Amino acid sequence: MKAPNDLLHRFQLDRAGVRGAFVRLERSWQDLRSNGDYPGPLGDLLGQTVAAGALFTSTIKFDGRLSVQLQGNGPLRLLFAECTHDGCVRGIARWAGAPPAATIGLDPEARLAITIENRITDTRYQGMVPVEGGDLAHAFENYFERSEQLPTRIVLAEGDGRCGGLMLQQVAREGGMGNADEDGWNRAGHLLATMTRRELLELPPEVLLLRLFHEEDVLLQPAQPLVFACTCSRERVEAMLRSLGRDEADATLAEQGSIEVHCEFCNRRYVFDENDVGDIFRAVETAPPAAKRH
Repeated sequence: MKAPNDLLHRFQLDRAGVRGAFVRLERSWQDLRSNGDYPGPLGDLLGQTVAAGALFTSTIKFDGRLSVQLQGNGPLRLLFAECTHDGCVRGIARWAGAPPAATIGLDPEARLAITIENRITDTRYQGMVPVEGGDLAHAFENYFERSEQLPTRIVLAEGDGRCGGLMLQQVAREGGMGNADEDGWNRAGHLLATMTRRELLELPPEVLLLRLFHEEDVLLQPAQPLVFACTCSRERVEAMLRSLGRDEADATLAEQGSIEVHCEFCNRRYVFDENDVGDIFRAVETAPPAAKRH
């Protein structure tokens, strides 16, 4: 039986005073990519972004989700990935003009944002920094350094129907960063730099981590499965139509005969005719005052 290739592993390098995460996606990445036109280097960047989003959820210990968004005014308009605490991933990319045929450089005017939503407390945190470093991995490292003051090393890759990533972060200990091994963080970074793209995308995580960090007392936690899943629903689209208002909905019906909403994440289409729209707004009009305010 083929070993699963859609997983998130948390781990610690106990001797070096470093925590880490490993992500690889195969079936979930292929399912996600099949919903959009992401040729060559655009697919490469989206795969790296999706892997990064899954990596960063390794620090979430509550019911919620984390999203990564890079937005600019150049040809690369948007990279977006989202991962929930229980391993559901989705993502999209947008490009202006003809699809890129060569390597894509990141726009230095673009902004990088990471957003964390806690469903239990209904709170939302967002950090935003300018894109620096020339590639996604360095842009994310810069985010953690500037926004979180957290030394971080990241490697990302996409290819052959897979995407993956490996992240190291220095653990805060009493009296400062790291443990008694003052060289642990630098040593772990040098070892990470020896990893090849092929190793990241192909080797079993326990083999890869042992090969890289065999003298660092690797503590590998059980794998968390990852799967492509979209959070769109007809109920959510109905709520969006209510927020737009009856006048705009009626204007669209008059012009097009129906209202069609397309989800870019999963290619699902929601169609509402005149009767559907009437039912949506009739429910609002007949709801008790308290329900309307809610």
